[in-house]
Amino acid sequence: MSRGQDRDGDGEPEHHAHGHSHAHGHSHAHTHSHAEGHSRLAHEHSRDLDGDAEAHREPLPRRGGEGKVLFFDAFSGIAGDMTIAALIDLGVPFSVVQAAVAALGLGEVKLELRRAFAGAIGATKFDVRFDAKQPERAYREIDQLIADASLDASVEATARRIFRVLAEAESQVHRIDIGDVHFHEVGAVDAIVDIVGAAACLEHIGARVVASPLPMGRGLVECQHGVLPLPPPATVSCLRGVPTYDAGIDAELVTPTGAAIVAGAASGFERWPEFRPERVGWGRGTRDLPDRPNALRVVLGATEELMSPDDEHVVLEANVDDITGELAAHGIEALLGAGALDAWATAITMKKGRPALTVSAIAPASRASHLAEVMLRETTSIGVRRHSVGRVERPRHLIEVSTRFGLVPVKISEGPYGPAQMKPEFDVCAERARENGVPVREVIAAALAAARET
Repeated sequence: MSRGQDRDGDGEPEHHAHGHSHAHGHSHAHTHSHAEGHSRLAHEHSRDLDGDAEAHREPLPRRGGEGKVLFFDAFSGIAGDMTIAALIDLGVPFSVVQAAVAALGLGEVKLELRRAFAGAIGATKFDVRFDAKQPERAYREIDQLIADASLDASVEATARRIFRVLAEAESQVHRIDIGDVHFHEVGAVDAIVDIVGAAACLEHIGARVVASPLPMGRGLVECQHGVLPLPPPATVSCLRGVPTYDAGIDAELVTPTGAAIVAGAASGFERWPEFRPERVGWGRGTRDLPDRPNALRVVLGATEELMSPDDEHVVLEANVDDITGELAAHGIEALLGAGALDAWATAITMKKGRPALTVSAIAPASRASHLAEVMLRETTSIGVRRHSVGRVERPRHLIEVSTRFGLVPVKISEGPYGPAQMKPEFDVCAERARENGVPVREVIAAALAAARET
């Protein structure tokens, strides 16, 4: 079955919670169709072109975007397949996506890349073909599938974070526990490929992601169990804290998977960032739109600004004098799992001399509201403070080194700040130490030595 036959105007998969069939605006189900009445020019320019879709692009080396900004210019919205197509068009080798998807062990899944036009603009189109006999998968199964795959540690973390955004949105829409969210057998494969493939592309580039405000289409979509409004409910749930605006068109422009990618990967939102564009990539959607080319533009550029704007990150804090150490530790883990960049607890003294803790977290502004909910849910606090902060960041990436104890990921922090800092992932080092019956410091030393050689 071709994914192109099962996608909406932006080429997005059908996916839904167990017991509900949500087409999310598939072209065959729209109550407002824009397939008719398009000009001959627009129709002709939507055709595919023969030839290697990567041939016109200079390959972008791994981590070629470190210290730079990757801007998602989503004037026509965003979907998962458009994201991968645009990033490959930018210069990410197709093999990066192929290797990441192969690591998942999904069976006979064929990835297709081809050249296409979006209006008068040359672009890249990405599709997936696979055996339709795929199992229905629950969110917990998909999360474990990604965790068990032999993916780079940062790809795994990004993919799992994005998928959790999507699963939480479906959970909220259907008023069911996140563990009970199931994905349609076709939609599950599409979403897995799109999210893991996008995560692999973003890790390869290594840039800070900034996105434009997202255009919201209008209208209704007819599904198996009734009619839903556009934008789809799951899309809106994914976009908590993300700026949006009315696009003035009756069509689905932002799909749930596209919304989850933006919410899970972007650290800020601007109409256009202050930077010097260096590379541009175009990813084409499936349908023709009546008033704009159906494409996602991604732009990689350099900026002299090292300090992030004050509205890009927030610090959340809650003072609690009635929480146990166990609950505080659990709350910190929950905040990190929900997308906090860091979380911690500080000992303080509150009124009446009571010993207490301040539970804190730093996060992208787009995740602040969600993390405030997590902090209120997982601690005993009845209020959360928040304030905007800026921060200077060292460009960083993960490499995997081979030692006599086994493979160990090492975080490399670089930039114009002196010699690079190298830090092996401690949890992996501890696991290797247990497996080999040696002190963990020996594994750390071996990993550092291997990283220096690399």
